[in-house]
Amino acid sequence: MSKNKKGKTPKMHKDLEGFEIHINEFGEIKSSFSIDRLNDFLNENVDDKKLREREGEEEDEQSED
Repeated sequence: MSKNKKGKTPKMHKDLEGFEIHINEFGEIKSSFSIDRLNDFLNENVDDKKLREREGEEEDEQSED
């Protein structure tokens, strides 16, 4: 059972209003947003630690040229 009480919705980013996700009886993930829309949101708003390290390496390579 979920931690949230029924009828109470969590605080959400304004770009994700209306977003709902659940897993059906076959184990498939069903979402009210497309995967591409979710990925675009995450790319814009979430800092990826692994990518941060790669960006630093790319900057070092460019400065050596």
